Amino acid sequence: MTDASPTDRIDAALARIERAVAARDRATAELRQRHDALRGRVGEAIAALDALGAKHG
Repeated sequence: MTDASPTDRIDAALARIERAVAARDRATAELRQRHDALRGRVGEAIAALDALGAKHG
């Protein structure tokens, strides 16, 4: 078995970096979606509490 050339090692490293960046971008997008959904639910809960307080306050 021969050692990989420097160019091959660089290409392999770049491919690993690109995969890592893509994975991070997917994770960031998923986290952003979860955050937005949670923010919406919290907003709805606060609105419901405000309505309840206005009704019985």
